[in-house]
Formats: sequence, structure tokens, C-alpha cells
Amino acid sequence: MPKITYIEHQGKSHTIDVSNGLSVMEGAVQNNIPGIDADCGGSMACATCHVYVKEEWFNKLPKKEDGEEDMLDMAFEPKKNSRLSCQIMVTDDLDGLIVNLPEKQV
Repeated sequence: MPKITYIEHQGKSHTIDVSNGLSVMEGAVQNNIPGIDADCGGSMACATCHVYVKEEWFNKLPKKEDGEEDMLDMAFEPKKNSRLSCQIMVTDDLDGLIVNLPEKQV
């Protein structure tokens, strides 16, 4: 089972096992990781699962869809390495993925 590390804005780290086929957002919600609200439940209708993907992982992820880019425009302080964690599906290839959480979700 891949390990995903979520780093809160204040620096507290949470490394958890997330089952293949779940999204990075679902892994956070199921494990009560603070900082990912997931108000829309993963339907890409909000930006409350916004994360910053560590640079070394960013290009290993599937490219953003247009809808994700549009939602990220509404996120708090989006950056070039911003993603919606509901759109990142966990596979063995993502074992060790590190995401940082923004100061707040919109």
C-alpha cells in the first residue's frame, strides 16, 4: 500500500498508507488529516482539497484537466505545483508522494 505524506501548513507531518484506487483526498479524509475539507466530496466542484505537490513528484502525476485548472483559480494562493487532491489517484507509482497543505482552504 503506497505511503502518502501530508504536511500541514505549520509543518506537522502525517504519513499514512492509502489504498490503490483511492484519491489523495480520500486518503486524507479517511484518516482525519486536518487541512483538507473536501466539501464537494471529490466531484471537482470546489477547491477545498487543494494541495501543493513537492516538485520532484509534480511531473510524475497525470496532467491537470481543464476543469481542475479552473477550480484551482478559486483556491487559496495557488502556485504552479498546485493540484486538487481529489484528482490524484493513488497507485503504487505514488508510494512516497509528499503534499503540502495550504494555510487554509477556500
